[in-house]
Amino acid sequence: MPARKPSAAEIRESHGFVRVAAVSPEIVLGHPGKNAVIMAKEALRLADEGCRVIVFPELSLTGYSCGDLFHTQTLRTQAMQALAMLVDATADCDALIVTGLPLLVEGRLYNVAAVLGGGEVLGFVPKTHLPNSAEFYERRWFSPAHTLVEPEIGLTDQISAPIGTNLLFQLSSIPGCVLGVELCEDLWTVNPPSGPLALAGATLIVNPSASTELLGKAPYRRSLVSQQSARCLAAYVYAGAGAGESSTDVVYSGHCLIAENGAILGESERFSFDTQTVIADVDVPNLLRERMQSTCFRDEAPKLETEIVTFHFDATTSKDASLRRPLTPHPFVPHAKADRKAVCEEIFAIQSTALARRLRQTHSKTAVIGLSGGLDSTLALLVMLDAVKRAKLPACQILAVTMPGFGTTKRTRGNAEKLAESLGIELRTISINDAVRQHFKDIGHAESQHDATYENSQARERTQILMDLANKTGGILVGTGDLSEAALGWCTFNGDHMSMYHVNAGVPKTLVRYLIEWCAEGPFAAKAGDILRDIADTPITPELLPLNDDKTLKQKTEDTIGPYELHDFFLFHFVRHGSDAAKIQWLAEIAFKGRHKPEVIAKWLAVFFKRFAQNQFKRSSMPDGPKVGTVALSPRGDWRMPSDFSGDLGA
Repeated sequence: MPARKPSAAEIRESHGFVRVAAVSPEIVLGHPGKNAVIMAKEALRLADEGCRVIVFPELSLTGYSCGDLFHTQTLRTQAMQALAMLVDATADCDALIVTGLPLLVEGRLYNVAAVLGGGEVLGFVPKTHLPNSAEFYERRWFSPAHTLVEPEIGLTDQISAPIGTNLLFQLSSIPGCVLGVELCEDLWTVNPPSGPLALAGATLIVNPSASTELLGKAPYRRSLVSQQSARCLAAYVYAGAGAGESSTDVVYSGHCLIAENGAILGESERFSFDTQTVIADVDVPNLLRERMQSTCFRDEAPKLETEIVTFHFDATTSKDASLRRPLTPHPFVPHAKADRKAVCEEIFAIQSTALARRLRQTHSKTAVIGLSGGLDSTLALLVMLDAVKRAKLPACQILAVTMPGFGTTKRTRGNAEKLAESLGIELRTISINDAVRQHFKDIGHAESQHDATYENSQARERTQILMDLANKTGGILVGTGDLSEAALGWCTFNGDHMSMYHVNAGVPKTLVRYLIEWCAEGPFAAKAGDILRDIADTPITPELLPLNDDKTLKQKTEDTIGPYELHDFFLFHFVRHGSDAAKIQWLAEIAFKGRHKPEVIAKWLAVFFKRFAQNQFKRSSMPDGPKVGTVALSPRGDWRMPSDFSGDLGA
């Protein structure tokens, strides 16, 4: 028989993604039986969508706002009966379900989260910190977790379950997916329990909560969830009690949040009486890699002696092939909802401050740049203008040089000339043709032989001119090559690969274009807006091969090495997340659906890994340059690998 084709959910989980959900159900206050029915229905629906962890709010079986009714035997009995109903109703559900109820243990009442799975209660986690001020007075009814004596509670004569704050729940089919629980106020304290839980191995923190809503509290709550997920290098699932709670003195909004390592993956609508759900796919391998790389995390000793409860589940039948998390085809480019002006100004400040510091340190009389009329040199020039201002130097100290060669087009040369003129920058024009022809004669190379020697000789001649001009004028040569070129080795060794300061070293190609487009619309709109827009639209080329007979380009970079938008995507997920080729391919097919076919993605992904592995020697000898984002390839800090690596990065 042919092998069974894996389901969409199995493929997703094979790449380490676990689907989680936070739910604020439409509760019936004080009616646990009805609440169990509502939650069971929602849990089965979510499990059918591939959710492996489903979190309901604090005390959700009864409702959080029952007050002194928590001390009545009737409500407590109904809560335990409702728990049994929920366990039975979800017995075939391949998911961990977290719900809340009051639980009487040895004469003390505890506010607990019950973790259910496979038709049984896997464990209870009591609340550690009980708020008892302003509108909260939980100590009136509940005891804090530290008053527990026994690590186990008997539910019936035959069935018992562990109870404690040291419980961790491991999902067997997803390596590294370990769930820890804290409740509501636990997050708001000086030392949240989630910290020790994360150090003990929890990669997924869940928080059943019943936070009241006040003016300004939602953004504060969102910040808490985001920041705690970042501190713990974990995912965080927060499920808040909804509008069905009592409004005697306060209102509950049903705020649900899912965060991963500081980023909000999903957020629910607030103030709805209907059940609200937020779903996201958490990248567990990414979290594990972040922890492995963080010395501050891995060097901190675990402070808990934990008990691991392992939950086994079968393959899901979910057909949902989607990925429920933000996934952009351009991970280096700010999100459309971001404050574009603020982001671009921040990037410019990083680049220009770095260059200004180098200009001050070297007491440079000039800052020399090769201005081709292309993307990279244009961005470098704009940054230089800001840098000399920060260094309190006159703009006349910038010396731009355009060096037409065998493949230079009228468009790029014209844009270089117009840009320098519009910005008031000195521009010198030095043709490299005669010097390169003399060099060909010296080394015995035919000008008709358009090979690597033909191309690289031109790149090195340009660099020699710029270096010599920097020496002659008492300045430094500012390099223009970007992060994407460094990753692919798309630069001539000891040619454009070299400078005295690499101002674009931390900026990938897709971000270079974005920044120039912003400059055209923003700070340089009046002086050079039209020129910058034309530069942004110009095909990317090194202009090292002769033009066609009709004076059009013969050489376009992306025809040779592939689209930069793909390579930047590959670079981000490989260097930032450590993803393997199969995972990157799968993510790229989702991100570029309708734009690049799977076979095209596979072709250029193979090129990326091959070029990345082969060109470390260029990165190892690159000049200084500022780190801009979370991905950088400086051999002095962010990326160190042997230049003679002979393995397969794409395996």
